[in-house]
Amino acid sequence: MTHKGSMKPVKKKKTEEPELEPLCCCEYIDRNGEKNHVAACLCDCQDLDEGCDRWITCKSLQPETCERIMDTISDRLRIPWLRGAKKVNISIIPPLVLLPVFLHVASWHFLLGVVVLTSLPVLALWYYYLTHRRKEQTLFFLSLGLFSLGYMYYVFLQEVVPKGRVGPVQLAVLTCGLFLILLALHRAKKNPGYLSIPASSDRSLNSSQLECLNRKGQEKTKGFPGADTSGSLNNRTVKDDPKGSSRLPAGSPTKVKEDWCAKCQLVRPARAWHCRICGICVRRMDHHCVWINSCVGESNHQAFILALLIFLLTSVYGITLTLDTICRDRSVFTALFYCPGVYANYSSALSFTCVWYSVIVTAGMAYIFLIQLINISYNVTEREVQQALRQKTGRRLLCGLIVDTGLLG
Repeated sequence: MTHKGSMKPVKKKKTEEPELEPLCCCEYIDRNGEKNHVAACLCDCQDLDEGCDRWITCKSLQPETCERIMDTISDRLRIPWLRGAKKVNISIIPPLVLLPVFLHVASWHFLLGVVVLTSLPVLALWYYYLTHRRKEQTLFFLSLGLFSLGYMYYVFLQEVVPKGRVGPVQLAVLTCGLFLILLALHRAKKNPGYLSIPASSDRSLNSSQLECLNRKGQEKTKGFPGADTSGSLNNRTVKDDPKGSSRLPAGSPTKVKEDWCAKCQLVRPARAWHCRICGICVRRMDHHCVWINSCVGESNHQAFILALLIFLLTSVYGITLTLDTICRDRSVFTALFYCPGVYANYSSALSFTCVWYSVIVTAGMAYIFLIQLINISYNVTEREVQQALRQKTGRRLLCGLIVDTGLLG
């Protein structure tokens, strides 16, 4: 007989998991964790079939069905790549398809040009407010900006340079400006100054302190947003959105006043802010720019301003060269509004349409650049300006270009 204490436990054999076979260039793992092939992108799509059936029978589609269809399309939209097909963000495709089509249609006639070039900014603003309201990240505007640069340069090489009015030096200057824009944008897309939790913070703050800070942040959210006895913004410490943050009492010195971010679980320095789109806190956050799909903060603000400046100079130079080629013996301003015979030739009509598209984009970027310069001169950020307007502690001056946040004497 064997004693219970002497019995050896029976070791269970480990079930060896089968190793996954390497994916070929056209295979991928879908959102359900199953192996799939790019050639089967239109197969077994029950949500799409249901949507088509309801559309044919004139029945309304449920919002959940539309979301599932978009999720399926975005998951199956892939391109062959080494060691598995890569997923393509669906938001980058509309600019690549719609922009050339709209510009070519606008070059058919003057009235079509007016309608198309007027509707493009309206559609862009509508999509911006749609994504901004949902707090979603999108590559639509970054794709639109980069593809607009490339397509305008392509039209310039194909339609303007062959006419013989642009010399090699002028073409080289324009090309260098384009490369400088891309370099500045690459620098501006880098880390804007994200806050990270230091290694010592976990030791310095125990669980009870974290719970206490979170409780204070929750109690603060129950009050009226933006309520403060000061009634104005401070140039050293900013009145952040009280959601998920806690503050020291009003009698505390402003130099040591700091905010606690319950989402990032860290103490934010003055003028830092939590971006709800990026999901992380940024030092001296100015705003979230959809054109670079990133925040503009302490580390990339200068690169952002430099990219705007180089773009404005390069765009104005390219517009001048194009108008001087298709509308000879006229000044740039006159040719922009009066260029007879420009629609007689399709090549000149397309160039003229691209000029007006560039003018619209340049005007929008010039407005952003002007606002940035004004904010820098008054030592405020765009977020502080918008917060002062929401809390009704600021007032607009000079047709709204300047906002007095309460700091101006």
